[in-house]
Amino acid sequence: MNRLNTNGKIAFPAILALSLIANFSLAQEATKVDSAHYKVEFENDQVRVIRINYGAHEKSIMHEHTPGALVFITDGEGRFTYPDVKTEESNWNAGEVGWSFGEKHLPENLSDEPYELILVEIRDKQPEK
Repeated sequence: MNRLNTNGKIAFPAILALSLIANFSLAQEATKVDSAHYKVEFENDQVRVIRINYGAHEKSIMHEHTPGALVFITDGEGRFTYPDVKTEESNWNAGEVGWSFGEKHLPENLSDEPYELILVEIRDKQPEK
């Protein structure tokens, strides 16, 4: 009996599945894990302003944000993969605004053009009056 061969056939898919689950469940803060696409422009105890840039067909890694307002600087087309591996595609136009609920996601630019947007994250802690 060749235990290594049998175990290898079972173990490899199990290890692959566990590593994918770990990657999706251990999402981290975007500016720390993907500074190529996310840059903090301003930060205080009330908000954090992040500039987001993706080149044509660029993809990030699983990460998360706190909830905040989105301001789209350019037109864009993206795909967002969530920890449960469901995907959602979205299109937006320059000048549109929206809201981000702060979910974990893995974004991908589906366009042949770069896109840029601003995320204004709202801090939980509000200043004393």
